[in-house]
Amino acid sequence: MSQLRRLSLTAYQAPLCETIVDCPAPQGSEVLVRIERCGVCHSDLHMQDGYFTLGDGKTLDVRAGRTLPFTLGHEIAGIVESAGPDAAAKIGAKVAVFPWIGCGACAACRAGEENLCSKNHHLGISADGGFASHVLVPHPRYLIDYAPLSPSFAGALMCSGLTAYAALKRLTEHAQRGPALLVGLGGVGMMGLSIARALFGQAPVVADIDAGKREAALKAGAAAAFDPADPDARKAVLKATGGIYAACDFVGSDKSLAFATGALAKGGKVVVTGLLGGNFTTPVAMFPLKAMTIEGTLTGTLAEANAVMALARAGKIAPLPISERPLAEAQAALDDLRGGRVVGRVMLTG
Repeated sequence: MSQLRRLSLTAYQAPLCETIVDCPAPQGSEVLVRIERCGVCHSDLHMQDGYFTLGDGKTLDVRAGRTLPFTLGHEIAGIVESAGPDAAAKIGAKVAVFPWIGCGACAACRAGEENLCSKNHHLGISADGGFASHVLVPHPRYLIDYAPLSPSFAGALMCSGLTAYAALKRLTEHAQRGPALLVGLGGVGMMGLSIARALFGQAPVVADIDAGKREAALKAGAAAAFDPADPDARKAVLKATGGIYAACDFVGSDKSLAFATGALAKGGKVVVTGLLGGNFTTPVAMFPLKAMTIEGTLTGTLAEANAVMALARAGKIAPLPISERPLAEAQAALDDLRGGRVVGRVMLTG
């Protein structure tokens, strides 16, 4: 029996440790995928910490229901190594793995929204994920062909690409009125820049406090880039655009959402998909006075994952900046992400 090598979470707020166990033998419809690439996402930091920040000193504890050692990582691409007797999977197929797997029986799952399932099997979140040599996938429907893309780009599409696509799709109608504003240029935001250009037919404007990320976004086709920490940035956005009708907050903090809503024209909409944390307040009267909408979204559905993969395979989405590091450097990659030293995405190699 082959071995399953993992960089595991063995204690919260502590470095990952290598653990080795026997590879599971897939049963029924299960498929065992040998991992070629797995992305390092900001949500992995929250899982390692064991909480999300809610603002005012409050936190949301996310340690329940997870047995340690646990394997983080959900942006997975790999090769089908073996399959259970009921799994119609081709051995040797190169696939991206949809990680937002639900129970299959609840109202959300029946509506195709497994990403919103409360009894989920989300890889790297509630079930062992991709910081490992192999991952067990419950059914081959969660495997998506990615040729001719690179495995690194394909893996990144399963979270940063999918999250950006699902959020931006909710802004399609509003984005017809003018350029979209993307706040935050991490891995999801940089992917969102390329997706916005594909979906909306015009280049978005972007905002980030990091000058290097703003420069990278301009090189990737952003129409303009702003520093939200600049006291005059909001006025500059309004002057350049006349007011924003479609904004996406890829940061998800009090400051980022305040900047996004502050740049809205009347009738504008912000979709929040970042999870940095904080506590946002605004006068209730501003909702009707500005006729504004604030909507939250979480990752995306299997149908949306197939849709964003199709866009990428058709050459309509440019890859975000990607750097590759060996699996053994998973903790160092997390540290760099936490320290703001990553542009684009770090992908771990097997």
